[in-house]
Amino acid sequence: MRARDLCVTRGRAQVLRGVDFTLRRGAVTGLLGPSGCGKTTLMRAIAGVQARVTGTLDVLGQPAGSPALRPLIGYVTQAPSVYLDLTVRQNLEYYAAVLGVPRVDLGPRVDAALADVDLTAHAGVLAANLSGGQRSRASLAAALLGSPELLILDEPTVGLDPVLRRDLWNLFHRLAGQRGATLLISSHVMDEADRCERLLLMRAGRLLAEGSPAELRARTGAETVEDAFLRLVDAAAVEEGERV
Repeated sequence: MRARDLCVTRGRAQVLRGVDFTLRRGAVTGLLGPSGCGKTTLMRAIAGVQARVTGTLDVLGQPAGSPALRPLIGYVTQAPSVYLDLTVRQNLEYYAAVLGVPRVDLGPRVDAALADVDLTAHAGVLAANLSGGQRSRASLAAALLGSPELLILDEPTVGLDPVLRRDLWNLFHRLAGQRGATLLISSHVMDEADRCERLLLMRAGRLLAEGSPAELRARTGAETVEDAFLRLVDAAAVEEGERV
C-alpha cells in the first residue's frame, strides 16, 4: 500500500496535508498520534469511505475505494457497529450472510470469530447488555468473518483491561503471521508502539516519521517511542518556524 501527497480537506480546513507512506503487506503497523491529529481521517481514506481526498492512494494494488476492494478490507471504527437488539451470535450470523459466507461454513466461521475475540461465553447475550469493550470486540469479530487481507482498526484497545489488551495484540500478530493479513492499528497510547512492527507517527495532519520502533528511537537518540515522538514534534516546530 502506498500513499503519495495525500490530502483531505473539510470545509476550509486541511485535515491531512501531503501525507506519504508505505505499508508493508503482512505486517502490523501502528498509526500513533494525539487525538485530533487526523488518524481516523487517514483510515477512512484507506478504507475508501472518506470524501474530498486528493493525491495518490493505492490499496492492495487498487485505487482506494475501488469496488473490488470491498471484500478484502475489514474496517473497525471507534464506535461499535453491532445491533443492540440482537445477540452477539445473531450479529455475526447477519454479517456473515452479508459477506456471502456459504451456509455450510457459517456456523464454524462464527464460532472461530467468537473464539478469536474471547466472546464464546457471551455468544447468546444481547449486544445491548455487553460492556463497551465487549461491543468493540464483537465489531472486531464481525470484521474477521470475511478473512480480510487488510484490517483497519481504529483504537481497538481503548477501555480494555491489560489482559484483554495483551490478548488482542497477540491476535493481531497471529493474523499477520499465520494468515498473512496486513493490519493498520491506530492508538494515542504511546506505550502500545513497541507492540508494532512498523509505526506511522502523526501530528496535526502531517506524518512526522515512519519506521520500526527501534529505527525511530535510533534516529532521534531517544530511549522510548514517546520521547522519539516528542523530539520529532520539537524538530518539526523548529523547521516550521524557520520557514516562517
